[in-house]
Amino acid sequence: MQHSDKIYIAGHKGLVGSAIHRALQAKGYSNFLLRRSSELDLRDQAAVQQFFGAEQPDYVFLAAAHVGGIVANNTYRADFIYDNIMIQSNVIKAAYDSGVKKLLFLGSTCIYPRDCPQPMKEEYLLTGPLEPTNEPYAIAKIAGLKMCENFNRQYGTNFLSVMPTNLYGPHDNFDLETSHVLPALVRKMHLGRLLMAGDWDALRRDIADRPFGQLTETSSSDEMVAVLVSQGVRYDSSSGHVSVEVWGSGTPRREFLWSEDMAAACVFIMQELDVIDIRALMASEDQYTEHLNIGTGQEVSIRDLAELTRRIVGFSGDLHFNTDKPDGTPRKLTDVSRLHKLGWQHNVDLEEGLERMYGWYCGF
Repeated sequence: MQHSDKIYIAGHKGLVGSAIHRALQAKGYSNFLLRRSSELDLRDQAAVQQFFGAEQPDYVFLAAAHVGGIVANNTYRADFIYDNIMIQSNVIKAAYDSGVKKLLFLGSTCIYPRDCPQPMKEEYLLTGPLEPTNEPYAIAKIAGLKMCENFNRQYGTNFLSVMPTNLYGPHDNFDLETSHVLPALVRKMHLGRLLMAGDWDALRRDIADRPFGQLTETSSSDEMVAVLVSQGVRYDSSSGHVSVEVWGSGTPRREFLWSEDMAAACVFIMQELDVIDIRALMASEDQYTEHLNIGTGQEVSIRDLAELTRRIVGFSGDLHFNTDKPDGTPRKLTDVSRLHKLGWQHNVDLEEGLERMYGWYCGF
């Protein structure tokens, strides 16, 4: 990529897209095409074609997606499969039609089977049933990477696909009804700490900054407590004690990648690699798949994650592991040896990243 090239970041306001935007700016890129979802609905094929035809981007980072945690994935199943298939299909086709030089599609490691051998290698794709709670999202992401792969094979495009592990960082989604496990734990414990301190003003500021449910900054303390209890932050008004609910048994293991590390990997891939490089690596391993995992290759149990979050946030209440709630996939550890061979490794470990994330959340 040259600094004069037009770069379109689809989803530039989200966790992933905003991190990529900052990483590119740090490397001196400034010729960006940026559109909010209110300005360009990527589910609208005609609007997407018109945008690409008018703007003629050179490079595309396809980070836009309808995302959420286990509750959202399992509740809004039709929305997740429809929105994501439409978004990625429209952007990939328009990129081909307008002659984009290179596109990077961001998927997710939920594409791998529920009971996938660990760590998950790229060639394990489509070797078994998916995790039922996020199957619609996973199917959409599989369709996206296969679209890129087959456009490359039929039309000779240079469309790359990466599958990041669980991401966290600045601009994450902290809505307790739709967030992923780590931001949900951070916010629950932060609110629990404020409840135990009796700091109702800080609670109202938090709700004003990041609204959820029917709460507003003018809600009464009783209204706030009722909604927080419904979201798993239990408060005993007589003692001031708080317990935070964690879904499942705490035994599943997960891998987490700092979003700015992920962005650095994406920029590295766009700058340094082409489809031909990935094919050459796969051929040397007698495999045929063009996507790459992005992760740390390190995992932690949900129980240990909750304990680490409690220490960093400074929450002194209890943790309640609700075994009536689903655990999800037992393990999700990526094999990142291929990306290591190609020249990239992560820099930020989980404890440092959590400290940075909580500092960003609190504004310091």
